[in-house]
Amino acid sequence: MGLLELFLVAVGLSMDAFAVSICKGLSMPKMRWKNALLSGVYFGGFQALMPAIGYLLGTQFEDAISSIDHWVAFVLLAVIGINMIREAVGEEESLDDSFDVKTMLLLAVATSIDALAVGVTFAFLKVNIVFAVVFIGCTTFVFGIAGIKIGNVFGSRFRAKAQIAGGVILVLIGLKILLEHLGILA
Repeated sequence: MGLLELFLVAVGLSMDAFAVSICKGLSMPKMRWKNALLSGVYFGGFQALMPAIGYLLGTQFEDAISSIDHWVAFVLLAVIGINMIREAVGEEESLDDSFDVKTMLLLAVATSIDALAVGVTFAFLKVNIVFAVVFIGCTTFVFGIAGIKIGNVFGSRFRAKAQIAGGVILVLIGLKILLEHLGILA
């Protein structure tokens, strides 16, 4: 997986956190940089942690399914992407301006579950996991901060578009992995 693909995966994974950050920013009467940084740390930290855990789990099963790893990668990325798109066109999320530990921990875990599956995929693709998790974590950190600011300034009209874009990116990367392995793309 090249740097561009990893960047696209990082952006795709960060879209859930970005959308939640926009909602958090929307709920804040006044922009607070402390809360924006807190959002970035929680979301970025968990987006980095989850693929690392997924990678460790994936390496345990690598030998058993190495002949179908490209299908596993495709299916996992496609399912994650389609779920992101489906959630984007679903019902609106309620706004909550709380940044307490319990709230942020639950949001960070909820928005990073898909990164766990991507980490499993990384194990099959022999991705440099240290670089990947740092890259994903930093990307999500930036998107978390930007989401708070954008939400506070512009409101919630970008939430669904961000999730749809992230879902489409993940589906397309999964398709690219499959097509490359099947020899259709060089």
